[in-house]
Amino acid sequence: MSGIKILGTGSYKPPGVLTNAMLESVVETDDAWIVSRTGIRERAISDKDETSLSMSLAACKAAIEQSGARAEDIGVIVAATLTGDYLTPSLSCLLQRELGLSTHVLPLDINCACSGFVFALKTAHSLLADMPDKCALVIGCEMLTRITDYTDRSTCILFGDGAGAAVIRRTEEGIFAFDGGGRGDSELLVCKAQYIGNSPFVDQSRDRAPDGLFMNGPEVFRFALEAAPASIAASLEKAGVEMEAVQHFVLHQANGRIIEGIQRRFGIPPEKCYVNIGTTGNTSSASVAIALDELHRSGAIAAGDIMVIAAFGGGLTFASVCLAWQ
Repeated sequence: MSGIKILGTGSYKPPGVLTNAMLESVVETDDAWIVSRTGIRERAISDKDETSLSMSLAACKAAIEQSGARAEDIGVIVAATLTGDYLTPSLSCLLQRELGLSTHVLPLDINCACSGFVFALKTAHSLLADMPDKCALVIGCEMLTRITDYTDRSTCILFGDGAGAAVIRRTEEGIFAFDGGGRGDSELLVCKAQYIGNSPFVDQSRDRAPDGLFMNGPEVFRFALEAAPASIAASLEKAGVEMEAVQHFVLHQANGRIIEGIQRRFGIPPEKCYVNIGTTGNTSSASVAIALDELHRSGAIAAGDIMVIAAFGGGLTFASVCLAWQ
């Protein structure tokens, strides 16, 4: 089995903070209600001058600096986002330009919502099979506060902004076992953005499809507690690793109760699960990337440690990977 070496990680959270108390002024809610149901006390919020590109750049530069990689070492960029600044050019293409990377870098954006960073790791690992001397830059970035409906108290309490990145290299030894999939659904978790344009050949009397993020929380909660444990178990089986042998679980920071549910399902000690949802909120594809960077920079990960990274969300999608830290 081939593996990956994570050479460096980086993250960026905007300095703006949206507290539960601030939400009380715009929607019928309160701090105790939010904390008891989500575990969130505050979340980072971008200002008007920030973009997905600027946040991604900050995270990528931190990851590259820590990795020691040179511009010529990077052969792949995979950016996971559902809130890119443009439909085209892609976020990965803009990062290639701003980071001064070779025009022969393979730039790729993917939209798997909250599972995006885990899918991006797998995509980069696969693409590097033909580039044994190259590294990949993997990014998860979201500006969810730009698409959140702040009249909907069931969703506006959840989301924040941020970006996380990693520089990885494929290795011929080690552990990298992936499991993932999707269950197409446009009802439970959806963000509509349909541009009709001004074509004389299209009936303009119909309304533009509404923007904004909608989520059926209870049903997504049930999906997460079904799909995530099954995927984690599958990736561990592929890796030939027992649950008890895992030192670190980096789970999507969607809801504190979901994380607790996964812990109970497998009997995972809380100290093995890195949790930062209290101060980040749900940052979708940036979620596990930010958590991974914080855990890495804390010094808690040792060479040889087994780690599980798992996420679930819009699509609906789910993904997990079991890897050995090198």
